[in-house]
This record gives sequence, C-alpha cells and structure tokens, in this order.
Amino acid sequence: MFEKISRIWKVKELRNGILFVAAMLFIFRIAAHIPVPGVDTSGLKEIFEGNQLLGLINVFSGSSMQNFSIVMLGVAPYITSSIIFQLLTMVIPKLEELSKDGDYGRKKINKWTRYLSVPLALMQSFGMITLLQRSAGNVLGDIGPVQMVISMLTITAGTVFLMWIGELITEKNIGNGISFLIFAGIVSGLPTMVGSTLYTFDKTQIINLVVFAVIALITIVAVVIITEGQRNIPISYARRVRGNKVYGGSNTYLPLRVNQAGVIPIIFAIAIILFPPMIAQLFIGVQTAWVAGIANWVIVTFQNQVVYGVLYFIMVVAFTYFYTAIIFHPDQIAENLQKQGGFIPGIRPGKNTAHYLQNIVTRIVFTGALFLGLIAVLPLITAQVTDTQSMVIGGTSLLIVVSVVIETVNQINAQLSMRDYDEI
Repeated sequence: MFEKISRIWKVKELRNGILFVAAMLFIFRIAAHIPVPGVDTSGLKEIFEGNQLLGLINVFSGSSMQNFSIVMLGVAPYITSSIIFQLLTMVIPKLEELSKDGDYGRKKINKWTRYLSVPLALMQSFGMITLLQRSAGNVLGDIGPVQMVISMLTITAGTVFLMWIGELITEKNIGNGISFLIFAGIVSGLPTMVGSTLYTFDKTQIINLVVFAVIALITIVAVVIITEGQRNIPISYARRVRGNKVYGGSNTYLPLRVNQAGVIPIIFAIAIILFPPMIAQLFIGVQTAWVAGIANWVIVTFQNQVVYGVLYFIMVVAFTYFYTAIIFHPDQIAENLQKQGGFIPGIRPGKNTAHYLQNIVTRIVFTGALFLGLIAVLPLITAQVTDTQSMVIGGTSLLIVVSVVIETVNQINAQLSMRDYDEI
C-alpha cells in the first residue's frame, strides 16, 4: 500500500489532482458552515435531531442544512435535473439521438442539466425554507418577502457554486465530482457521530453498537463484492491477411460488471423517496381540509418504516436497471465488434450479439440490483430490532461512501496502469 501511495505521489499530474480535489472539498466544508445572512441558526440542531426526515436530509447535505448554510441544498437540484433529463432521453427521440452523439451530445445535455438546476434550486430553496419554518416553529424567526428572496438567491448561488466545484473535480479524472461532494458531506459528520456516541456511552448500548458494527462490515463487504464483480464475455478476433502481415487472431474478453450503475441508483432513490414527505410538509397547515388530510396521510405513511423500506428497496432496484439501460448500449458494442472483426464464439455478429449481450446484462444486473436493494434495507430491519434510528442513516451512508471510495481507487489505478503502459 505504501509503495502505491509513493508511486501516486511521484506522478505529478496525479499528485496535483489529489491535492486539488482535497482543496475543493476543504472549500466546500468551509461554505457548509457559512449561514444564510439574517437567519438565527442556534436552535436548528435540536429540530434536526428530533425529525427523522430532516435528519436524513441533513446527513446528505453534510450538516449544511442544520447550519442553514449557503450550500444547504448541496447538489440535490443538480441530481433532480439529471433524473429529469435521463427520463426525457428515454421518451424524446431527439434527446436520445443527442445522447448517442458522442462527446458533443454529452456536453450539450450536461449544459441543459445545469440550466435546469437553477430554477429547481430556487423552487427547492423556497420549499426547504417553508418546510423549516413550519417544522422549526419560531427558530428561523419572521422571514419576510425580501429576506425570502435574498435567502433563495443565496442558496441557489451556493448550489451553482457546488456544481462548478463538482465539475472541476470530475475533470481531474480521479472520481465523479458530485459523488465526491456527497461523500465529503457524509464523512464530515463521522467525528461528531463518534464523539457523541462515546460521550453518551452506556453499557446497555453495547449490543446495539455490536449489531451496528456487524451491519457496517456486512454492508462494506457486500458493496465491494457487487461493485467489483463482473462477467467476462469471451471475444475472438478473426485473422486478416494484408500482404505479408497477419492481423487479428487474438482472444480477449468483454467485462460486464454486476453493478454498472455504481452509487447513482442509491443517490437517485434517496432523492425521490424524500420528495413526497418533504412536499407534504408544505401543505400540512393549509386551510383546505382535504389537502391537509392528504398531506398528513403522506407524512404518516412515509414514517412507517415498513412502507419506507419497501419503497426504498424498489427504488434502488428500479434505478439500477434504469441507469444501466442508459449507460450500456449492446447494439453499439455489437456494431463496434463487427467493425473490428471481433465476435463472441458461437454467436452470430450483429443483432444476435446485441441480443445475447442484453440477456447477459439483464441477468447479472438482476442479481446486483437485488443484492444492493437488500443491503440498502438491511439497516432499516435492524433499526426496528434495536430501536436505533441512526442505523438507518449509517447504512445508507456506508453504501455511498464505500462505492465512491472504490470508484476513486479504480480510477487512480487506471491512471497508474496507463502511465506504466506509456513507459513501456
């Protein structure tokens, strides 16, 4: 391990990239402690600790929601915008064609995603301020129209700032910038969580702590297995004779990962499952009785851990399939193999190859999605037994943290391997 760290440090580009990412995350954490002007945040901590929904949102904002900071929304608007555009890509033919148009199409869709993130940030900032006002009582004080507009603009600017930081991090080819920001937000809360646990430690909590440690280990091992697991499809290249030279004739394989979507399904699932109760909180105090009744029913329903767990499981599985369908194109792979003279032994080139690859991916993704969904709800099940709600947040956080770490390590290893190849 120390030898690899030494190799990474000796490569100037990698060293500078890692230092740059660390600097950007440090700036993010500073911004997470800068409160929105004119808001008293002294009483918000107790509110977030006593509300499960707000507590979960706070974890993924890196405690910036609790501080009512200028980046309190994190990258949630950008994630929502990404979900919208990926859904539109599947139903609008022009967008689908653009998504297949290589780097140009990707940049175009990313630009539109950033544009949509701004109005979404404005709407979500208004919703969160209203939600906190109704949940926190008089803690936020009397926010008038002018203060509301200033707060919304400030929070939206903070989201745009984080989007920019995320893109800068992604350009360093060390990991996904958006995932890094979520990772940093989760990890930043670990010292406080550990300190609080040690400060309030009681002998009666030993069993709960042991159960939590076992769940953490199971989650880490399971995520590593699923993330690293792959099915190797054998590929053969036909021999081609040109003049006195013979090309091809080699055998290789096409790796198909069990979970090609990585951490994205978990992030998408959390973003969607938190949306209904958050919206319902805005309508709980309206004058219209039936609207308030529906809002109350939504809140009560989502507070039911069984309903929450089932929906969470379904969302993780569904988004794993959904995102895999977006990033994996068997027709394109089959076409490229045919152009290069490659084929899968026993399978006809062209449509038959694409159909074969699709069937393989469908089967292995089912295993990955099912296992990932089970790991996601395992802490929820244990929380019901131990009556410790922090395990719900801890299990979800571990899923994201482990996946981001694996993705980062893989990208660094890929860059090291590429440099070794160049030196040869």
